[in-house]
Amino acid sequence: MREFIFIVFFIFLISGCNFDIPEADNKFGMQNFVSAVSMIELHKVRNGEYPTDLEQLEFLGDWDGIWLSSVKYEKLQNGYNLYVERGWTSKPTLHLPVKFKQGLGILDTNVTWVE
Repeated sequence: MREFIFIVFFIFLISGCNFDIPEADNKFGMQNFVSAVSMIELHKVRNGEYPTDLEQLEFLGDWDGIWLSSVKYEKLQNGYNLYVERGWTSKPTLHLPVKFKQGLGILDTNVTWVE
């Protein structure tokens, strides 16, 4: 009976928690976006063209699977689209300076560019 009461209390306690952490979503989302851009652009420098998909990227580390599963990449004829799908637990809201995309092949993204 004591275990049952503890379990009910624990479930009640957890149900009141808010696991939505926008700051963590934005920090992880930013890291996911920057890592993806870095590896996509490195691929272009090495191979002369953007990868057809993210599976073409080489020399990835053990942790790169995190951002690989958190972004959506689409190769286009003259660049690529890159969308951040997940930060920590949900979709982040990202803002980067316009200067960040200077010289990159990003044509469309869900990142907001600010002056």
